[in-house]
Amino acid sequence: MSEPASKPPTTNFLHDIIDADNASGRWGSWPGTASPRVHTRFPPEPNGYLHIGHSKSICLNYGLAVKYGGKFNLRFDDTNPSKEDREYIDSIIRDVRWLGAEFEHGPHAGGLFFSSDYFDRMYAFAEELIQKGHAYVCELSADEVSKRRGTPSTPATSPFRDRPRAESLRLFRQMRAGKHPNGAMTLRARIDLASPNFNLRDPVMYRIVHEPHPHVGAAWCIYPMYDWAHGLEDSIEGITHSICTLEFEIHRPLYDWFINAINEDRGPGSPWGPRIHHSQQIEFAKLRPTYTILSKRNLLKMVEQGVVSGWDDPRMPTLSGMRRRGYTPEAIRAFCEDVGVTRFESSIDVGRLENALRDHLNRTAPRTMAVLRPLRVVIDNWPAGSVDMLDFTVNPEDPAAGTTKVPFTGELFIEQEDFAENPPPGFFRLAPGAEVRLRWAYFITCTRVDKNPDGSIKAVHCTYDPATRGGDCPPGPDGKPARKVKGTLHWISARPDHAAEAEVRLYERLFTAEEPGARTGNYLDDLNPNSVQTLRARIDPRIASAAKAGDKFQFERLGYFCVDTDSAPGRPIFNRAVTLKDSRDDKPKATVRTYTFAEAAHELKVKQDRLVALLPAAGLAAAAQRAPGHLTLDEVRSLKDWVKKNPPARG
Repeated sequence: MSEPASKPPTTNFLHDIIDADNASGRWGSWPGTASPRVHTRFPPEPNGYLHIGHSKSICLNYGLAVKYGGKFNLRFDDTNPSKEDREYIDSIIRDVRWLGAEFEHGPHAGGLFFSSDYFDRMYAFAEELIQKGHAYVCELSADEVSKRRGTPSTPATSPFRDRPRAESLRLFRQMRAGKHPNGAMTLRARIDLASPNFNLRDPVMYRIVHEPHPHVGAAWCIYPMYDWAHGLEDSIEGITHSICTLEFEIHRPLYDWFINAINEDRGPGSPWGPRIHHSQQIEFAKLRPTYTILSKRNLLKMVEQGVVSGWDDPRMPTLSGMRRRGYTPEAIRAFCEDVGVTRFESSIDVGRLENALRDHLNRTAPRTMAVLRPLRVVIDNWPAGSVDMLDFTVNPEDPAAGTTKVPFTGELFIEQEDFAENPPPGFFRLAPGAEVRLRWAYFITCTRVDKNPDGSIKAVHCTYDPATRGGDCPPGPDGKPARKVKGTLHWISARPDHAAEAEVRLYERLFTAEEPGARTGNYLDDLNPNSVQTLRARIDPRIASAAKAGDKFQFERLGYFCVDTDSAPGRPIFNRAVTLKDSRDDKPKATVRTYTFAEAAHELKVKQDRLVALLPAAGLAAAAQRAPGHLTLDEVRSLKDWVKKNPPARG
């Protein structure tokens, strides 16, 4: 995963934290070097496919490892066998590799790990806490624990909290040996039943689950809870900066408590052994694109109910679905870089993701001409049987791609929408008596129309101007084109050996609402009934025969398309990844992400009144007068750069 060398580096609050850690030598250096240790990880639960929201965490954690010469781990938090599956494990590995985060090979690869490989060590730590009086076996059911959880002013209760340590240790070992059924008992941490943070009210550490595990099989029948396992995994792997999303901020005191409880009485000469590593957890705001749902539970529901064809349906926000649709890792990484990293929850216009794809495919995708809804055009003055091989630029953005030849004959296909027998005002495409340019070819003028018995158009008859070969009118006496045309159409020769049939799937957003479910409480109420349309198109037979799954093209004037994995020899299928431009009426007129002055002041570590005073000096005087007071993401970034160069006086 790399960025163009010419792109200016961006900074965020995580860089500030890591820079300070490295300056103080907090985490030491890599063995045999003077390079400060920075070790990150991406820790997915294998209970579904990765989605676009996960891409931000992957790019962020791997990017930090690259920026600071550190290491990056891929680690599965596989502590819930009832929801996990080998299919999910394999898909996650495949998607992380595809996105470009190198965890197995390369200078920043830290390795592939599974929480379940640490179960023996976690179990030993749990026995240690029992013996220290910090954990006990509780025989309350899950419902009873919930009922006894208390209120902010009333402590939780458990009749087993003062159970003798030896008895809890014996019962915990029986749990491990499989002598008790599911739900019979749990191991709970003994912390504070009156804590205002309910996560500290004696949380469950282990529960009994008699179910095989996708990675370790039937070796275990008790499984650690996520909160118990999370900090230990980071500790065991020596993670320095445990980067999490904001919902885990309230869990951080619990993670710290577990590590501190284990480290109690540990040290040189201690029977418990040396102190264990204590990672630093830092939280950031997760990625929330508009017109998208990211709950794996709801995504699974759509798969199971047949709303979509599977986890890799091209309409899904999963990385597998996006890859199949035609998204590139470069586009997703550019999008994640564009949205930045902050601690403020906000929605991100999904159009920014689509634009990132357009930008990348514009530079890399070869062009071709295809007609989605064919209408036959007959050139009446074309020499019978003649074929003119015209030059066609493969990619104007990439001169090295060169040119190819496309055949022009007396019968062509154009798009049905590019002809109007009775054109409305402002219609500059083909119509009776109108002249248009055929891309790379000639000027043609419509002379008459053939119709079917039902009144539909069968064919459009035209004449062509031989002097306009290549699509340009020859200059007049003044050196300028003798005439101009406003409309330019794409086309394809209708001869059977020049126009292959292909299935084309036109995809739109899966939901019609910016926040699916906000209106009714049910996200399925906002499904887009027109999220996919299947057509029989005509394309260049060379593309149809040679293209393989994953190949991407720009169909001129139509959009960017990707060869689908359902394609077979002689039966190509193309998915529209994205249109050439966003022509929707509902597209935002400005970026979705904004900051209140209070949020911006917090981000910049200045007082709010000082922030307002700084705006004119930073060239943002107009923003200071904006009502209600808010700043765009670009303005916050600009102001942050200005403040770094011109730090305000304290006071």
